[in-house]
Amino acid sequence: MEWRNIYRGILMGISDIVPGISGGTIAVILGIYQRLIEAINGVLSREWKKHLGFLIPLGLGVLLALFTLANAIEWLFDHYPNQIQFLFIGLIIGIIPMLLKKSDYKTTFGPSHYLLFGLATILVASTAFFQEGVAEEITTFDERTYVLLFLSGWLASSAMILPGISGSLLLLLVGMYPTFTYVLGNVVIQGLIPLALGIGFGLLVMSKIIRYFLSHYFYQTYALIIGLVVGSIVVIYPGFQPSIVLNVMSIALIGVGLYVAVLLGKLEHQV
Repeated sequence: MEWRNIYRGILMGISDIVPGISGGTIAVILGIYQRLIEAINGVLSREWKKHLGFLIPLGLGVLLALFTLANAIEWLFDHYPNQIQFLFIGLIIGIIPMLLKKSDYKTTFGPSHYLLFGLATILVASTAFFQEGVAEEITTFDERTYVLLFLSGWLASSAMILPGISGSLLLLLVGMYPTFTYVLGNVVIQGLIPLALGIGFGLLVMSKIIRYFLSHYFYQTYALIIGLVVGSIVVIYPGFQPSIVLNVMSIALIGVGLYVAVLLGKLEHQV
């Protein structure tokens, strides 16, 4: 068991709670994105024990964040929403140079790569124009609700491992985010079961697709990933506030995010 994955999972879980932030982006920052994709694909292979040793502690960290830190994250967003979002912007900006270095873009990127980068950036950035719906949480469960929760889990987990695309944001757009948080916050077992099945199915399907493209179109996929990450900055950007003190805090937290991203990148890649 790779127990250090618990803290990685906590960071991914925190990001998955927040609409606009992607757990896949955090996996990229931590330098475990490709390994995560390989591990999910390897669960059904002969080396399943090795891959479970990677995934179980990571999953425990995600669950720990979802069930214990959700209230704290909600409090921070109620009181300092802009500042927390600027912190995430710093984290994302800090990882971009590492992605560019890994892709060796100066020698490997051509017109098609830059086209993929541009399209991915525009695709993610365009989600910033969608407003949160007024959907109410579903608290009564029947066959229709179970199907909706399964599909919601599938949708959220598919986006969860794509850098830049927030599963929580997609749930907001389809009106299922309040129900998603209700089921998690109140530990509603009859709702958690179809949700968990949908999440598991989505992870398996999407990871196979991503693995195929990383194996056959590595640099094109990295151009796409970098575009998704850059586009997420537009989605997260909250604008500045009338208060000078709060704006100074926001700018300072960009610096903190940059420092943490570089520090995590060095630490993880050394390991």
